[in-house]
Amino acid sequence: MIEASGLVLALTTEANAERAQQLAEALLERHLVACVSIQTVQSFYRWEGVMQASHEVQLLMKTSAQHLDALRSAVSELHSYDTPEWLCWPVTASPAYGAWAIAELSSDASPPAA
Repeated sequence: MIEASGLVLALTTEANAERAQQLAEALLERHLVACVSIQTVQSFYRWEGVMQASHEVQLLMKTSAQHLDALRSAVSELHSYDTPEWLCWPVTASPAYGAWAIAELSSDASPPAA
């Protein structure tokens, strides 16, 4: 079941914590995500026919279906990898969290008072 608000999770990884934080902040500044959760992961994969193992930083991005294409474009533009991981799926959120997230994605959202 997809929530009426159209909240979506998108996932990518970055090479290290500094790059992940920079990407998260850029996406927040553009109002393309309401929130980004970051955690260190160890990834195992085959790249160009060779088994790889690397420490990466995973970004779980909360956005809306309406912002998904712009978010994907921004991640592609700003990402340090030539082929960044990009996975996304619709989610059902609690009414309060969903409303908050959608409000944060509004281009007229006010920055916090200093």
